[in-house]
Amino acid sequence: MPSDIQLYDTMAEFYAAIGGTMEQEAEFTAHRMEVIHAEAPYTSPLFRTNYYSIVLVRRGRGRYLINEEAYATQPGTIYFTNPGHIKGFEIDEPMTGFVITFAESFLKHYVHAAIFDEFPFLIAEVAPPKYLARDPFQSFDALGEQIVQEYEGQAAYKFKVLGSLMVVLLLRIKEAFWDAYDPLEEADAGSLIVRTFRRNLEARFRALHAGTAAQIPQVQELAEAQQLHPGYLSTVIKHKTGKSVHTWIAEKAVAEAQALLARSRTSVKEVAYRLGFSEPGHFSRFFKKHTGLTPTAFRAQR
Repeated sequence: MPSDIQLYDTMAEFYAAIGGTMEQEAEFTAHRMEVIHAEAPYTSPLFRTNYYSIVLVRRGRGRYLINEEAYATQPGTIYFTNPGHIKGFEIDEPMTGFVITFAESFLKHYVHAAIFDEFPFLIAEVAPPKYLARDPFQSFDALGEQIVQEYEGQAAYKFKVLGSLMVVLLLRIKEAFWDAYDPLEEADAGSLIVRTFRRNLEARFRALHAGTAAQIPQVQELAEAQQLHPGYLSTVIKHKTGKSVHTWIAEKAVAEAQALLARSRTSVKEVAYRLGFSEPGHFSRFFKKHTGLTPTAFRAQR
């Protein structure tokens, strides 16, 4: 498999790379498959994404690829993928349905902070698709329709409504397929390292919020938590996800900062301290480097 596979932060970036156009929306998108995937037959390039995807296939047939595993897509298919995997898709027959993408920051802003506790399947290494008969699929289809209509509208509380609808969708998926799922029971050693790393990263930032940790986690600390050499942890994470440990930490810090700035009246100074920055100015420079906005400008935009 090629080693120079491109990582895309948004769907708009991916479609620009393959010659299409799409409205830029970093944290959440919802589109009809027949609009963004009108061509058939079609084979996409391999790529990685920095966002979650949920796909609901109403009609059509093809395949999608996750880390060298190929799965069929057919009427009644439901599947999701999380950030970092190598992906690709093929369309044999024109497809209709819905493609929903979202960032961790969207979940923590519009759903709740402990999202991975309620929906642990979101950190599954690879989640095979699920296939439903026509009648059971109808509730998912109707929910996808509602999400796309809300996304295409301009309601005052658009993203709050979308957050609520995503809770319903995630609960339906959990109830139907993943109610007893435990990500730590999956077997592959490299995958286990990735899942444990992500859980540990989440726990460290929880500790920051609770005041039981003083600074953003470091590579050494995360490696020691799994009794691994930092270099080995870094190699595994980079190979399995396409992102370095440092990138994971930085993106997690940005997501947590965005949630705090958007959901609370906590001062920028206090947000900086809660995330382990000793100097608010350092936090502001860090935040602007990764988002293009100062914390104050980001909050004003929201």
